[in-house]
Amino acid sequence: MGRVALVTGGTRGIGRAISVALKNAGYTVVANYFGNTEAAEQFSKETGIPSYRFDVSSFPEVDAAVQKIAAEIGPVEIVINNAGITRDTTIHRMTYEQWEDVIHTNLSSCFNTARAVIDSMRDRGFGRIVNIGSLNGQAGQYGQVNYAAAKSGIHGFTKALAQEGAAKGITVNAIAPGYVDTDMVRAVPQAVLEKIIARIPVGRLGHAEDIARGVLFLVADEADFITGATLSINGGQHMY
Repeated sequence: MGRVALVTGGTRGIGRAISVALKNAGYTVVANYFGNTEAAEQFSKETGIPSYRFDVSSFPEVDAAVQKIAAEIGPVEIVINNAGITRDTTIHRMTYEQWEDVIHTNLSSCFNTARAVIDSMRDRGFGRIVNIGSLNGQAGQYGQVNYAAAKSGIHGFTKALAQEGAAKGITVNAIAPGYVDTDMVRAVPQAVLEKIIARIPVGRLGHAEDIARGVLFLVADEADFITGATLSINGGQHMY
């Protein structure tokens, strides 16, 4: 059995591509979901990857789920913090709930999962944590002060935790995707989408598989000298 990898938000979009790529590479994958049970059940049926429902913004739920996964499948040695939501609006219209929901789901979730697995990783002398940030966490984006703050926070979280884990064989890295051809991006009006693509030097949206390949690189046993890094996968749109 390959190393056990937990992918949060792992049944749809970028998370699905990461889950499938990890399985195809020989890892034992567990996918988290919360909102769409029907989609998760279909995902598990199609891929053979078990899906576990829990709220990543709740530490008690995350901790209980990690313990359950360890008992049923094996100790989690790889975590991909991919789960995220958007609640876009300008700050003079943004409610506190819209701010809080995004911060807790996108950023606090990284603490929750890392805290739940870190002791086991330290004991075993191995761990891989990859946090999915965003181009908009690096460059900012109009109407996304909550999302940009959360994703920017992920990049700082990554650098700090990398320093704590390095001596114990635990690497912590981030990936900052640009605009990827997911359901969320496809919902953007065509005229706006064309303007976005015009700003991408390679001339296309990213594919979820582009991000998954970056994850495979960072979680490999041989990637033990790479930690605290942010890998930008954005087609050259923002060179940071």
